[in-house]
Amino acid sequence: MDYMSVVIPVLMAFAVSIVLCPIIIPFLKKMKFGQYVREDGPREHLKKAGTPTMGGLIILACTTLISLIYVRGNSEVLPVLFATLGFGLIGFLDDYIKVVLKRSLGLTPWQKIVLQAVVAGIFIYYYLFKLGYEPEFLVPFSGGITDGLYISMPLPVFVVFVYFVMLGTVNGTNFTDGLDGLASSVTLLVAIFFTVVAYGMKSGIMPVTASVAGSLMGFLLYNVYPASVFMGDTGSLALGGFVSSAALMLKLPIFIVIVGAVYLIEVLSVIIQVVYFKISGGKRFFKMAPIHHHFEQCGWQETKVVTVFSMFTVIMCLIALAALYLGG
Repeated sequence: MDYMSVVIPVLMAFAVSIVLCPIIIPFLKKMKFGQYVREDGPREHLKKAGTPTMGGLIILACTTLISLIYVRGNSEVLPVLFATLGFGLIGFLDDYIKVVLKRSLGLTPWQKIVLQAVVAGIFIYYYLFKLGYEPEFLVPFSGGITDGLYISMPLPVFVVFVYFVMLGTVNGTNFTDGLDGLASSVTLLVAIFFTVVAYGMKSGIMPVTASVAGSLMGFLLYNVYPASVFMGDTGSLALGGFVSSAALMLKLPIFIVIVGAVYLIEVLSVIIQVVYFKISGGKRFFKMAPIHHHFEQCGWQETKVVTVFSMFTVIMCLIALAALYLGG
């Protein structure tokens, strides 16, 4: 596998993305697919109301188009692409209900959980019975891909574990999508990490990871502050499906805690806020949750929050690379 096998899908996805964005963004405006901004959010965000959302369709289109070029004779592309599209479709339904049908809450929590469980279940079936992968994962800092420690799980335990990984990552990515360019910047770095690892492992998922990276590079040109388009749940859930499925295919699900630390912190901040609010009789632990809004309320500019979270992700990706090859 030469380096051009990485470069080409990245560049193709980037090119398709920068071509599609000027076409799809005006279409979203024309269809009045504008972002709904909650009244209980930061007041500075009220000016974003009406900005085109569902831009995740651009990411999905680019990733699908480029990935399908490499699918022939490569059975590893399909499960990652399926998870990305499957969760993206759930996000699209949620966005459609909120934006087009004007039901601000979108899908109900139970509808989301059931649909996400279906997508995760199909992925697990393909992973175990079509690809014949073992129900195991690599322990960080245990000596590397070849000589490291792999923990094997009983099948029922592994199924529950995968559900937890996929649904947790998807919803963590969804919480992270709250500032211009935040989820796309963080996930671009995560996609680059998985692309580097997939290249080193000669894994068949590399075309998907590379195409996601290229798609996000193009999308970010229009998603950085001030954003011309938001990815919506269409994009954030798709990216969560991508991250979790790529990690599972590489047998690195524990590494999501490292490279996707921002996702985890965002989820934990919401959980802490809700629990503390209930047990304290109405007091708040953070000024606002998810935690990126807390920093905004502390006086940070939106661009500063995105930059700091992105730099933090760079550091965590470097730590993850060390965790992949050191120890034992």
